[in-house]
Amino acid sequence: MFFSDQHLCYADILPPPQVRARIEVAVLNFLKILNSPTPAISDLSLEKRLTQRELFYKLLCDSPDYFTSQLQVNRTIQDVVALLRCSRYSLGIMASSRGAIAGRLLLQEPNQEVVDCSACGSSGYTISGDLNLLEKLVMKTDARYIIVVEKHAIFQRLAEDCVYNQIPSILITAKGYPDIATRFLLHRISKTFPDLPIFGLVDWNPAGLAILCTFKFGSIGMGLEAYRYGAFFYHDKEFYSYFLFFFKDDLELIPEQSFMPLKPKDVQIAKSLASSEILQDNYKEELAVMVQSGKRAEIEALYFHGYDFLGKYLAKKIVLANYI
Repeated sequence: MFFSDQHLCYADILPPPQVRARIEVAVLNFLKILNSPTPAISDLSLEKRLTQRELFYKLLCDSPDYFTSQLQVNRTIQDVVALLRCSRYSLGIMASSRGAIAGRLLLQEPNQEVVDCSACGSSGYTISGDLNLLEKLVMKTDARYIIVVEKHAIFQRLAEDCVYNQIPSILITAKGYPDIATRFLLHRISKTFPDLPIFGLVDWNPAGLAILCTFKFGSIGMGLEAYRYGAFFYHDKEFYSYFLFFFKDDLELIPEQSFMPLKPKDVQIAKSLASSEILQDNYKEELAVMVQSGKRAEIEALYFHGYDFLGKYLAKKIVLANYI
């Protein structure tokens, strides 16, 4: 569901001249098939970047007969990426980022001062949507863990409590479903510091598990680019996995009135995840328990034990290796 084999399927990150060359070859080959005369390829400008949403409104005005929805534009972009085998960023499509990062990480943009992510307050350091800039970041850390947090409010609580000092860690959030820029930065961090295990703190529901899997494997919607935006990789022939903090054994910590019924969309997501061949068995067991119980629980339910409980909960989990 989520993963493309990077050895068989890939999309290169290319400079504009090489992208233009691939477009020319693709168009010429297409017209050759149609027995058309040699066309004149216009001078395409690929320097100006825009988001997929901006592109949709541009095409809606220029070509209303062909593009009437955001989904059509997204699918067309994916087709162009597959045709040219170059990333959407190379095509001038910019990631719209809403992610943030905090904790024991030093970041330095080219020709800029070093940013200490532990000194950025509870909101953290805002992740840029410029993938080229993220690619050039110089990073240093003395952290021992990476913690991916589903919700911004939980991220803010952990950052405000300086949990990364109690647990030497890097906190990162996409404030919900992960955007490309946040996934790409996590991909870079995990490749730069391959010995750091990655933990996920998400709600106990199918959507939370789907978010963790998207961070891990990328998404099917990214097509050939999926592997560039997932932190699934091999290092010294050993698989470095994500670990899930909040799972079924923790439900006894939550009062019964905190549980909520599963929504039809939750069941649909659970079925989709369960059908994935790459999802590990213990995650499938979690899904089965969710569906059978018909219940879901949010991380905030742990505040039943006090607002300072979450940091202690995470520390105890790591010390006792109580995660899956």
